[in-house]
Amino acid sequence: MQDEFERSGRCIWCGVDPLYVAYHDYEWGRVERDGRALWECLTLESFQAGLSWITILRRREGFRAAFAAFDPQVVAGWTEAEILRLMADPGIIRHRGKIEAAIAGAQAYLRIEAREGFSNFIWGHVGGTPLQPMRQSMSEVPGHTPEAAALSRALKAEGFKFVGPTISYAFMQAVGLVNDHVVDCPQHGAV
Repeated sequence: MQDEFERSGRCIWCGVDPLYVAYHDYEWGRVERDGRALWECLTLESFQAGLSWITILRRREGFRAAFAAFDPQVVAGWTEAEILRLMADPGIIRHRGKIEAAIAGAQAYLRIEAREGFSNFIWGHVGGTPLQPMRQSMSEVPGHTPEAAALSRALKAEGFKFVGPTISYAFMQAVGLVNDHVVDCPQHGAV
């Protein structure tokens, strides 16, 4: 299997699962500047805490259905009734703390969006331009960085939860704040 990855040049983390490969090739690391899409990804990354990303990816459509297509205006007003509904939904990760965090995150998103724009808030942590660290191998990719720690602190100060430095860095990678495709990966230059 290692030989197959070396021949393709693709980042090894995505393996051979078609869903994961498509995510790697067409989404991961692509610059996202839409505030609502950024909030959706951050929310999904928060649900990933303690799990693998493929678990979340396989349930992404279930999350979208359960969370009103990640409409923060809707989610921000949810109460105990919606929490109980979500706790019974097998299409998502049924973790009360993470569900409550998603609702608090929607409320924080709306405050930030009204104040300065959520995209501006997020992209301000990298000066508006994707970081290009030029990793030669996956062993060079860190679990978190000082920029991720700063983003984590800022998100927590705004009321977000499950956004430690590791989750924040995974979010940064996913939405193109940092290009962590290895330099030999065909997607490196594309992002």
